[in-house]
Amino acid sequence: MKVKIGSDLQRGIFEQMEASYPNEAGGFLLGQARDGVVNILDIIQVENTFAEEEQYHRYAMKPQDWMRLEDEAEERGLSLVGYYHSHPDSPAIPSEYDREHALPNFVYIITSVMMAKATDMQVWQLRADRSVFDRGTLSIS
Repeated sequence: MKVKIGSDLQRGIFEQMEASYPNEAGGFLLGQARDGVVNILDIIQVENTFAEEEQYHRYAMKPQDWMRLEDEAEERGLSLVGYYHSHPDSPAIPSEYDREHALPNFVYIITSVMMAKATDMQVWQLRADRSVFDRGTLSIS
């Protein structure tokens, strides 16, 4: 799987992640998927609704956010292609919690934020059998 994202959107994700540190932050990836390539055309930040004392290592959103943003993407001629979030003071690799809550067919961009600085961004996709994530290729332009 190959994912393309513009440097301006990457910068927006990094700024959000750094501003939310030491807590996790995240949101939705809007774009288009064609011929095995996912083009990220916009991001939408979504508030972390996990219990406040757990936000340093967990991220959650309201189901209403999901439905609302799916409708918004469709109105704009885009699709909800994935989700992004941070891993404060941890590597940009999916956790077991991420695997348990992910959906196959979506792309997941994880950003490692070390000591309040975004340091690494990786893209992942959960296999159809939900057993493991596969790392994709992230192209930033």
